[in-house]
Amino acid sequence: MRRTLLLTDDPIDEPALVAGRPMSAGMGAAIVFSGVVRGSEDGAPIGAIGYEGFRAMVERQFGLLFDEMERRWPVGSVRLVHRLGVVKVGESSLWVEVVAPHRREAFEASQWLIDEMKRVVPIWKRPIPA
Repeated sequence: MRRTLLLTDDPIDEPALVAGRPMSAGMGAAIVFSGVVRGSEDGAPIGAIGYEGFRAMVERQFGLLFDEMERRWPVGSVRLVHRLGVVKVGESSLWVEVVAPHRREAFEASQWLIDEMKRVVPIWKRPIPA
């Protein structure tokens, strides 16, 4: 399974990521998820979210998640981009792509990865008032 993890302070260039998609002949499904910062957090309006994380720990946890994903599903590739720093409302803070032979395993693996990421990856968010 190909793996790409990018932690960046820069905006996520989704068209460039899609254009660079690795698809081999045996892969028939590509699931893309983009997590966008909403304009409110716990009912209060915000202007942005500040994300921070200790890169070495974040990379280690994502490596473990990718290992488990590879054991559970026949995924051809996973690419994940997570913003750090300040992300304004309406901007993407997370971009995930899972490529697999069929849609079911691509959807399942993608959903599992995002749920587990939220649970175990040490990235903290701080709402910034509008």
